[in-house]
Formats: sequence, structure tokens, C-alpha cells
Amino acid sequence: MRKPTHPGEVLQKDVIEPLGMTTTEVAKRLGVSQNTLSTLLKTHSSVSPEMAIRIGKATRTTSESWLYMQAKYDLWIATQKSFEVEELIPAD
Repeated sequence: MRKPTHPGEVLQKDVIEPLGMTTTEVAKRLGVSQNTLSTLLKTHSSVSPEMAIRIGKATRTTSESWLYMQAKYDLWIATQKSFEVEELIPAD
């Protein structure tokens, strides 16, 4: 399984760049600080439920789609780690 694309990259490459908008303009339209948006676009932060709603409204997409992208990305990152666990269900 290949690494999923971070939603910040999707927002940058599939929305912002084709529209020719600046980060400052997009941040203003989303109602967030330029720093908050830049951190997301650089994949240094995750899409929060609030940000997903903002992006969904601004792009006429669903907030769920942005959260799903984030969850897929986070799950992939977590699967790259090794976890020691014991089963909760006893063996027969």
C-alpha cells in the first residue's frame, strides 16, 4: 500500500495552484491565519474537523472527504510503527 497524500498537499496542488491564489488570500477566505494554513499546506499539521468544515464550504466539497483523507494518512503513518499488544480475546 502506497503512502496516501496528505490533505494539505491536495488542497495546495488541486485547489490553490489551479486557481492561482496566494496563501494569504486563501487563509483570509477560510477565516484562518496565514500561519495556520501554511502549516497545513506544508503537511506539518492535520486537518481538524473545524478546518475540514471550512475547506468543504470553500470548495463545495464535503468536510467528511477532507477528514477521511486525513484519517487515511494518519492510519498509514501509524501502520509504519511497530506495536506490542496482547489480544483481548482468549485463545480457544
